[in-house]
Amino acid sequence: MSILIRPLVTEKVSALNEKGKYGFIVDINANKVEIKDAVKKMYGVTVEKVNTISLMGKRKVRYTKAGVVEGNKPNFKKAIVTLAKGEVIDFYNNV
Repeated sequence: MSILIRPLVTEKVSALNEKGKYGFIVDINANKVEIKDAVKKMYGVTVEKVNTISLMGKRKVRYTKAGVVEGNKPNFKKAIVTLAKGEVIDFYNNV
């Protein structure tokens, strides 16, 4: 199972990219050391710091002909990775 699930590409995280910070959705059980090693291995950059955020999944309700359908989206974890000065990750090089 992979530690890094996908990169975060949002307006807020794109603004942080200019400061050398990058966001990722990561495995819910991954710790900061594992995230640091995974980013280093996948992108070949030097990681200075890792901040993690665990988020609860949202509750969803749909009203259908058959009645009310309720459920939850899954919980997930985000990681904000700070790189060494001058290092850059390019998410769009293989697109």
